[in-house]
Amino acid sequence: MEKTLNVQGMTCGNCKMSVEGALKKLDGVSAAEVNLDTGNVEVTFDESKVHVDAMKEAIEEQGYHVSA
Repeated sequence: MEKTLNVQGMTCGNCKMSVEGALKKLDGVSAAEVNLDTGNVEVTFDESKVHVDAMKEAIEEQGYHVSA
């Protein structure tokens, strides 16, 4: 399954690496791609292994706010 999350506060390459790294550590997430221009994160995941709430929590633990 694919989901687009809108993440506020990402401004640089380090932000991109932090968010992508946090998501990829979750069991069930196969891909995470940050677009700094739009503030969106495209996540590909197995919904039987990981829930969107867990992805939002992982992003928020990195210091960013997920609005969608």
